[in-house]
Amino acid sequence: MPMGRLRKSAVTLGFYGDNLDPDEVTTLLQVQPTVGVAKGGRWQTSLGAEKVAHTGSWRIEAVPCEPEDLSSQVDALLAPTTSDLSVWRALTARFRGVIFCGLWLDTYNDGLELSPQVLAAIAERGLTLSFDIYESDQV
Repeated sequence: MPMGRLRKSAVTLGFYGDNLDPDEVTTLLQVQPTVGVAKGGRWQTSLGAEKVAHTGSWRIEAVPCEPEDLSSQVDALLAPTTSDLSVWRALTARFRGVIFCGLWLDTYNDGLELSPQVLAAIAERGLTLSFDIYESDQV
């Protein structure tokens, strides 16, 4: 029985670590981050708040989708990066590499699917797949 489609999805590819040098990650992955900051450095949130980084991070964000289109968002994040899997494995050996997915339900029984190709692309790069699932946009 098919489930309803999720209302919204937001996806970020990120690397995190106390010794992370954002410029090195940018050079290795061959794409500019949305946010790149060393531990102790300052960065601004999308709402303009200034934060101090408790650990180093390098992140790129996909355009949010309504309704959810997680597979396309993951593809869009990975497409401009290097296809050299040895680079990815070296980064994930040194830092925590994550595909973070924020998912918003429309009803209590919404769902999603990821294609085998998207799952393989995540796995062969050594990335963790992480989900936060929200009932609604209401706080």
